[in-house]
Parts: sequence; C-alpha cells; structure tokens
Amino acid sequence: MRYEDFQKALDSLNIVSRTTQSELKNQYLRLSKKHHPDMPDGNDEKFKEVSEAYKLIQHYMKNYRFSLDKDEFLTQNPLAGRPDDWFRSFNS
Repeated sequence: MRYEDFQKALDSLNIVSRTTQSELKNQYLRLSKKHHPDMPDGNDEKFKEVSEAYKLIQHYMKNYRFSLDKDEFLTQNPLAGRPDDWFRSFNS
C-alpha cells in the first residue's frame, strides 16, 4: 500500500484525522447508503470508491501496531491520569 492510496481512501470517506473503527464504520455506512446504485441519487462509481476506501483503511487499522505504553494511554485517555478521576470509584 502506498501512502497516496491511503490518503485517497481517507479523502473518499471524508476522514480528516484520528478516528475509531466504530466512527469509520458509521461514516462508511452513511456514505455507502448515500451513493448506493439503488438510491435515487446513487452513483455506482462513487459507491465502489467508498467501498474500496473502507476496505483499505480497515486493512491498515487491523495491521497497525499500537503503542501500549503509559504515554500513549494517557494521550488516548486524558482523564485517566487525573487524581480526581471518578472512574476509579467503580474499581474500588
């Protein structure tokens, strides 16, 4: 996979920066429904483009290595490092 192909896939799905797999799926479902050939304003070419883009990004996300260190965890969960984290009360 080339980066240009990856960027084109992101553009096809209107993904600007970070996204979760759930958000990616929701965006794909929304766009695939909009462009489905059976819809009144459907477009077969755009539908295929969106489907291929979704497959490519899914492949990337499945094969990406995630950093599991403390810094990455705190970046992804900024409230987890706070001493007054109310989530901790559920684990007590």
